[in-house]
Amino acid sequence: MKNNTPLNQAYRKYRAVLFATIVFSFFVNLLMFVAPLYMLQVYDRVLTSRNETTLIMITIIAVGLLLTYGLLEFVRSRMLVRTGLQFDDVLANPLFHRVIKLQLMTPGSGNSALRDADKVRDFITGAGVLAFFDAPWVPLFLALCFLFHPWLGMVATTGAVIIFILALLNEFLTRSPLQKASAASAEANKFSNSTLMNAEVIRAMGMEKPLINRWMKFRDAMLTEQAVASDRAGVILATSKFVRMTLQVAILGVGAYLVLLQEISPGIMIAASIVMGRALAPAEQAVSQWKFFVAARESDQRLRALFASLPADEDHISLPVPKGSMDVIGLSSAVPGTKTPVLKNVGFNVSPGETLAIVGPSGSGKSSLVRHLVGVWQPLSGEIRLDGAELQNWNNDELGRHIGYLPQGVELFPGTVAENISRFDETATDEDIVAAAKLAGAHDIIQHFTDGYATEVGIGGGNLSGGQKQRVGLARAMYRLPSLIVLDEPNSNLDNSGEEALMNCLKELSRLGKTVIFVTHKANLLSLADKTLILNNGQVQRFALTKDILQKPSIAAV
Repeated sequence: MKNNTPLNQAYRKYRAVLFATIVFSFFVNLLMFVAPLYMLQVYDRVLTSRNETTLIMITIIAVGLLLTYGLLEFVRSRMLVRTGLQFDDVLANPLFHRVIKLQLMTPGSGNSALRDADKVRDFITGAGVLAFFDAPWVPLFLALCFLFHPWLGMVATTGAVIIFILALLNEFLTRSPLQKASAASAEANKFSNSTLMNAEVIRAMGMEKPLINRWMKFRDAMLTEQAVASDRAGVILATSKFVRMTLQVAILGVGAYLVLLQEISPGIMIAASIVMGRALAPAEQAVSQWKFFVAARESDQRLRALFASLPADEDHISLPVPKGSMDVIGLSSAVPGTKTPVLKNVGFNVSPGETLAIVGPSGSGKSSLVRHLVGVWQPLSGEIRLDGAELQNWNNDELGRHIGYLPQGVELFPGTVAENISRFDETATDEDIVAAAKLAGAHDIIQHFTDGYATEVGIGGGNLSGGQKQRVGLARAMYRLPSLIVLDEPNSNLDNSGEEALMNCLKELSRLGKTVIFVTHKANLLSLADKTLILNNGQVQRFALTKDILQKPSIAAV
């Protein structure tokens, strides 16, 4: 069902405790009467009767009620915090799943969705939402002011109306600049994230200043709109404070005048001032929390759009462990998020246990093809079948266990070498990890690391050299010997000993009957393949047995 998205499920989890929170809010606000009633008793009974026993008794009662108030506030806050944890528990997994899909479709755009979820959770479990819970009780406090005296009620009601109008003005005057600032911030973050991935190139080629200037354009647009919104909100907030303080003077002034006329007592004058302050508090809090409300509302809209546009992957029946047969039929595709064609009517087949080499000039679509073969990209048309079943008919997690993939740009994840090799599998055994490393020819290198397999690789594998990352990435692809192994330029960062280890690995995989597909430009690897696919401009130029292709050097040279 369209409305049964994980986001709506998380909101329903939140609404489940909403009633209890409202009940607690009722008693919390009811206990707000303790202070004005205490003041009323002190001024009108204790000071006139000069009875110390009465003072002691009403003080004990007031302190007891205020302790109850503090306990209820604590419980209400704790309920919201725990509900926030439940909200996150329901939303986190499906949201991260969609963030990954979004990242594949539009690189660099996924992190904002995670921040949006944090903004929504923080608002609905924080001070901002409490203002909404307390607002329904404002008429009760205003009614009490009218009971004290109609003039006092008029002063308090006028103040509440003015502050409410200021809250509406805050919404209308800041909505547009805040939306523009949010869009500019997203562009700035997207640009900075993609730029900082190439910090070495920036420093080496003197590109820092022009890239900073480009980033500053996005940043300036964001700051300009934020400044406009902040200036307008600042004026409203300052006006609200002025109105608030003026109202305190007004109600005390009116109260004093009514005391002089002997229409109310001094205690009522003080109590009315306290009650009016409580009546205005939610409106003032709404003004101060409005920008967080707006941010949470915009985040909610983006999250709803995300869940509406990216449904979860369908569950499929578990299929038998594949033998490694790969059939590609009429595959055509474009770069995700664009209409630029990269593959046109590509077709070939690989039998279980065969090794296929993919060659071709730069830009011919080799890396794009392997992304399709492992299910990362979706084709515009055509079919990719593993053991006769289309890739989209496999459960992603199950398919991943049967595939070993080494991308052209190897990226490791923060954690240890062992964790990266095991794909962070909590069921991994030391034997599985070491076996994968040995098959990839990485075991001896890892043994020389400071902490061996427990060595932290750093963000993106930054603690390792390019060749070491390549070896660990290859070992990750070998983990638990998957049926299909796809390697994109596996020797791009390897020295002679690394290439020798890679060739031994490919020979062993062939001996074990594993299906291997690799992209290469080097003839020494080409000779290990049973079949060769030559791509040119996204199309198959030739697909044949490698021995037949090697007999024609002019073709093999591409």
